[in-house]
Amino acid sequence: MATGSITTDAGRIAYRQSAGTGSAIVLVHGNSASSKAFARQLDGNLGRTHRVIAFDLPGHGESDDAADPAATYTLPGYARVLHDVVAHLDAADAVFVGWSLGGHIVLEAAPELPQAKGFAIFGTPPFGFPPAVKQAFLMHPAMACTFARDLTDKQARGYVAAAFRPGVADLPAFMIDDVLRTDGHARKNLGASITPGGFRDEVAVIASLTRPLAVLHGAEEQLINGDYVKTLAMPTLWRGAVQTVPGAGHILQWEQAESFNALLDAFAADCG
Repeated sequence: MATGSITTDAGRIAYRQSAGTGSAIVLVHGNSASSKAFARQLDGNLGRTHRVIAFDLPGHGESDDAADPAATYTLPGYARVLHDVVAHLDAADAVFVGWSLGGHIVLEAAPELPQAKGFAIFGTPPFGFPPAVKQAFLMHPAMACTFARDLTDKQARGYVAAAFRPGVADLPAFMIDDVLRTDGHARKNLGASITPGGFRDEVAVIASLTRPLAVLHGAEEQLINGDYVKTLAMPTLWRGAVQTVPGAGHILQWEQAESFNALLDAFAADCG
């Protein structure tokens, strides 16, 4: 795996790239996480087969905090960073995969990614106007941390625990560190930006897609209501159904990496 960084208007953006030389897959991580959450894709069979790219959003991981938080820590701001990374790494024809917040970023960017082979989201309930928050989320107590500027160590641990299936106690230390490292303005400003006109109507985006859309869901999700996602119009939905992964919660790419990687490999092949 190779690492590097690019300079954007949002600051320096760190990225990781697998050794594979096959078709490109771009992975976008979630709120208060980093590209390290995709280590089992970058270093696994998926990364050996495909050119897998993952980057740290501004204010996350090894990327710079945003110089202009109000402009950057929004879905349009993050989408601009995604476009910058894609242009720098010549990956416009990739399959774009978003986890949680990353899925919202992928949907925000999708209409301006005309060469993309396909899109995949997981842990991401597409929002319309106004957002159907009560229907889309399971209202886990950890959700209170989503847009909080400052988090304690205990809250960070609880936030990570909620991403796993219930009962998991042995949490990766780096994931807790990622939450604590995240610029608090990233959470606070993102929450403030979820207003009418502050992001694309994602329900309309997925309803108008002409390229394949894969939707994955952890069977033991603690945060997202999978039934809500199934009610949405998704005419290009891969295999005609949401792909449910047993034994996984919100962070299914980590908990069930082998199953997740196999699904992405199959999706990329069908998109190709």
